[in-house]
Amino acid sequence: MPPEWDPHAATWMGFPRESYAESGLSKEDAQCAWSEVANAIGDYEPVRMLCHPEDLTAAKRWLSESIDLIPITLNDAWLRDIGPTFVVEDGALIAIDWQFNGWGQNTEFGWGHDDAIAAQIAEMLEMPSERSEIVNEGGGIHVDGQGTVLLTDTVQLDPTRNPSHDRASIAAHIHTALGTDRAIWLPKGLWRDNFLNGTKGHVDIVACFAPDGRLLVHRQTSEDHPDFALWETLTQQFSHEGIEVLALEAPLTLKDNRDWVDYSYINHYVCNGAVICPSFDNPRDDAARERLEDAYPGRDIRMLDARALFAMGGGIHCITQQQPSGVG
Repeated sequence: MPPEWDPHAATWMGFPRESYAESGLSKEDAQCAWSEVANAIGDYEPVRMLCHPEDLTAAKRWLSESIDLIPITLNDAWLRDIGPTFVVEDGALIAIDWQFNGWGQNTEFGWGHDDAIAAQIAEMLEMPSERSEIVNEGGGIHVDGQGTVLLTDTVQLDPTRNPSHDRASIAAHIHTALGTDRAIWLPKGLWRDNFLNGTKGHVDIVACFAPDGRLLVHRQTSEDHPDFALWETLTQQFSHEGIEVLALEAPLTLKDNRDWVDYSYINHYVCNGAVICPSFDNPRDDAARERLEDAYPGRDIRMLDARALFAMGGGIHCITQQQPSGVG
């Protein structure tokens, strides 16, 4: 699996059909938030937006004309998780089609159509696809391009995802699919991610590799927040693995209208020539920009207000899926 900072042929996204009831957002709020991300990425590379036929009129209202709208039946819009993970084999791209069951049956929406999306994208691209034997999502993995993959006990070993597997068997499936040879297991993800419509601990809101091999890690600095202790746990683990850690300190905002937030700058997306990063109208937005300028030299750092996305349970990385250059 190529790292995210390798050149892309395109970014795949999905247009949201509805908002979640507990998010406090309207359907139009969600569609606007997704569209702002798509339009920003479209300044740097092609964007292919999957859209339910009933929502095409709304999508055309929000999206730039440069966005490629593709009619297709889907339930939800988290393309990182329901789209294929692209890997390279013998110089050609292959689409890994993970089994998807709504994050361990943790969504108020159906997921039958979403489980078919990865194979449909591969068919559109006339690309071979491989159906995985395990339940997994694109937000549940992160690679450095040098053989290491990050996983999480509460995701891949979730009994409502893969009840008959242990670390060794999951790692074997992941390594075969992605071409990796070292798995680092996080014990858990962020607190907010464990409730309805959450992923139960996706890594892409907690940690991600930078091109120079350092690991960017979410750091909650408030002792009152339930994620406070995670930083020390993870940094000790990564130090033991010989990995240098660079902190991305969480915004100072601790709660929203529901409860403790999981606002995280880690959930950014690296596209051709830019990093599209969440912002939160917070004093720490500028510090996050500076850290990302250091981690991704030579790329534009585009900050987009992501509070609506996080109210829906994810961020910018969660709604995007890169298609590496070379094929398709």
